[in-house]
Amino acid sequence: MDFLKDSADDSDITVNFLKTIKTIMMEITEQDKAWMREAIRLADESVKNGGGPFGAVVVKDGELIAGSANSVTINNDPTAHAEVNAIRSACRKLNTFDLTGCVIYTSCEPCPMCLGAIYWAHISKIYYGNTRKDARDIDFADDFIYEELERPLTKRSVPILPLLRDEAIHTFRLWKEKTDKTAY
Repeated sequence: MDFLKDSADDSDITVNFLKTIKTIMMEITEQDKAWMREAIRLADESVKNGGGPFGAVVVKDGELIAGSANSVTINNDPTAHAEVNAIRSACRKLNTFDLTGCVIYTSCEPCPMCLGAIYWAHISKIYYGNTRKDARDIDFADDFIYEELERPLTKRSVPILPLLRDEAIHTFRLWKEKTDKTAY
């Protein structure tokens, strides 16, 4: 469990968290490993085809729902990370935006964008292969994003400025008053 050591070195992970991870690790099945190997295979295939070194699969009730690789450079889309691509595909296949009960296996610890997408999709569990440190070691460093999120808006490297809230708030009022909305 070298990744636990790496993670503990990189942050202030508590002993209780590490115990929880150890318990979860003991519950990993051969099928979980097979799904992770599929995510890794997709990542390998992506590298061979000119994409980024990341793959992900979404599984529900033991069935593969979707699998995808990173296609940022192939599609000229900075949001086309493996996890986001797999989530989009799974949502289309299941005809829902709510992936409750699904598990995602991703070849690398999710970046902040992918983690946000996973939470918005209500995915129930995440398994990952490589760590953030492993990604940083091959020049995929997303630590700066985590750091940016901790900064006040006025201290971020990309200016983020409020504009026309008094007009924009109207849309939120419409949403709040809407009786037939689909909450998410």
